[in-house]
Amino acid sequence: MKREVVITGAGILSAAGASVGETWQALKEGRDGLRPFSLFPSARYAGIPAGQLQADLPALSGLGGGSRSDHLAVAAARQAFSQSFPGGLPDPARAGVILGACVGGMADSEVFLERLLRTGARETELLHFHECASSADAVAGTLGLYGPCETISTACSSGQNAICLAAELILSGESDVMLAGGTDSLSRLTVNGFGSLLLMDPQGCRPFDEERKGMSLGEGAAVLALESAGSAARRNARVLARLSGWAATCDAHHAAAPSPEGEGIQRAMRGALAGAGLSPGDIQYISAHGTATPDNDRAEAAAIKAVFGEQTPPVSSIKRAFGHTFAAAGAIETLACVLALQHQAVPPNAGLNRQDPACPVKIQRDFAACKLSNVMSLSLGFGGNNNCLILSAAGQAQ
Repeated sequence: MKREVVITGAGILSAAGASVGETWQALKEGRDGLRPFSLFPSARYAGIPAGQLQADLPALSGLGGGSRSDHLAVAAARQAFSQSFPGGLPDPARAGVILGACVGGMADSEVFLERLLRTGARETELLHFHECASSADAVAGTLGLYGPCETISTACSSGQNAICLAAELILSGESDVMLAGGTDSLSRLTVNGFGSLLLMDPQGCRPFDEERKGMSLGEGAAVLALESAGSAARRNARVLARLSGWAATCDAHHAAAPSPEGEGIQRAMRGALAGAGLSPGDIQYISAHGTATPDNDRAEAAAIKAVFGEQTPPVSSIKRAFGHTFAAAGAIETLACVLALQHQAVPPNAGLNRQDPACPVKIQRDFAACKLSNVMSLSLGFGGNNNCLILSAAGQAQ
């Protein structure tokens, strides 16, 4: 089926910035967005590098209530919506929202539990926004979207899975417009959980580096306004990029580790290329998932080499700018690919000192201007959930 889904709006909040412009400047400079963790007390992990936000989130979202994840999602969605639909939606019944989310309102639920155990207080209002679906509901209610409203939870690939499903709904004719992306806040469970797995680097994440020791956690949200090409043309909307191919796979190799050869992500890349009608040689840049865990980086590099051969296009992971933002990660990195196409430049793989020889791909060390027609974004999640999206320049033929 011919792919005719375009992107007409984008919004983001992360440790790198509270807008699309701030985010691109941070990527351009190869800025380190990690700071000593201080969001809540932690005897074991206080001070470890993390991508946490210090902004007044309720002020940015305009929500009267909601979880930290809800505020992140609504603030990012407002940006995307205002860019794409400054005059309002043509038909709210044909516009919906799909978000990836894993943490939901867990940070508030943890406060409820701590106070219950310590004092016996039952502050049940802290549980009202516990569910992951709360963020999508908040976006739909705030912006008046009356079409499909769904939540995807496939670990760290959730944000890209949400974009894939939103694109499918547009292709099927069920919707003309979908806001899609991901949102997640930091919480005690995630910080202590990943710490107990020994997956956090005390020096900050160093994707594809020979001495990398793990990820850096983060929080944030990114939302894209997806639209049928016909809908965008009817209202003379500015097209930021085209979503030309996508695929989702599950290798189910292990609960928390990818197969060493990256079999699932190989299939996702090949599926996305086939859907876009492109060959590996048509891709000029790959935004890697690149968590900086030893197993993930090796498997991802092996998969890229298997699909692209000896001459891989430039590859970079941008997680040093944001931290690993769980369900928001793939959406943030997809948005970064949109910016790369717009600015015709490739962001650097910040944090890299000496490349791991077990990751034999072309790592982009510095910011570089280059001609980009088609770029690829990869996203991997626990349980073997993999995604690949291919984005093309706004004027690129489909």
